[in-house]
Amino acid sequence: MLRHFLDTQDFSKSELLELILLIHELKQADREGVRLKLLQDASLAMIFEEPSTRTRISFEVAMTELGGHALYLKPGEIHLGVRESIYDTARVISRMVDGIMIRALKHETLLEFARAATVPVINGLTDYNHPTQVVCDVLTMLEHKPPDKAMEDLHVTFIGDATNVLSSLMHICTRLGMHFTHAAPLRYQPPPAWREAALANCRESGGTLKITTDVRDAVKQADFIYTDLWWWVGQEDEIPERYAAFMPAYQVTMDLLKHAPQHCKFMHCLPASRGVEATDEVMDSPQSIIFDQAENRLHTEKGLLVWLLYPRLKRPAPEQTAEYQRRIEAMIDKMIDPRPG
Repeated sequence: MLRHFLDTQDFSKSELLELILLIHELKQADREGVRLKLLQDASLAMIFEEPSTRTRISFEVAMTELGGHALYLKPGEIHLGVRESIYDTARVISRMVDGIMIRALKHETLLEFARAATVPVINGLTDYNHPTQVVCDVLTMLEHKPPDKAMEDLHVTFIGDATNVLSSLMHICTRLGMHFTHAAPLRYQPPPAWREAALANCRESGGTLKITTDVRDAVKQADFIYTDLWWWVGQEDEIPERYAAFMPAYQVTMDLLKHAPQHCKFMHCLPASRGVEATDEVMDSPQSIIFDQAENRLHTEKGLLVWLLYPRLKRPAPEQTAEYQRRIEAMIDKMIDPRPG
């Protein structure tokens, strides 16, 4: 069965934990110098409608270390929806690769592409969500949580704008039964549809959701405080208004961390505007796990790729491979020297 990775909401709690366990095992293997070529000779097309650092590098290195190849298709390099329909582009690329990762400006582009594709499609970020990032985030939380705390007892607080990362983080945390809080000015809180999906998750998982404007109250039980950029590409005209709405109340500072439990860790998906949504002191403090978090993108992409692609790859018997090599080499030899005998 063809399976895409477009939204963590498409998967059950047990499926997500199964994936995270696989990622953990692959990371442990890597730590011991064991790099399994589970995707030997497989190919991944990486389509980017906007530039990327962590997503591009992590997927490309992951494919290489798994024995495969990643093809980087940079912004404007292919005819995606311009001189060729999204449907035709998805169909053509599907015939040439084993999987496709796409970073799309619009979520609808991703959905339309996935509907047409005949190989697994992975969401590398859209204007709505960023599911690969938050799987990485949960892995990082499980590695850094207090040892005596169960996953379902964790409190995660996100401070700042209702970004695509907030959407995905709110949904995966509530899916897994965690206690999720978002602190932001009213105008920058999540829309009703996002909240309804998270609340439905809570009813099933036992998690909780809280949306507030009170930052200090939001962090008082936080095991993890998470923030993101206050503006992104295309929002430059809103910068003065956004800055005034968030600064200084919603900036993560060392003073704010004093209102959280002593063991609380700081997270950021990066890139960051240092000195804006969080101070340098916080980002470089012992409580900060942002670079552990960034590294885990590599291990997460490895797990995702194996999870989606490995079951679909054909693994011919050695005798079959040897027979084809003998026949094809004989054909080539005949082409080189067509003389009889």
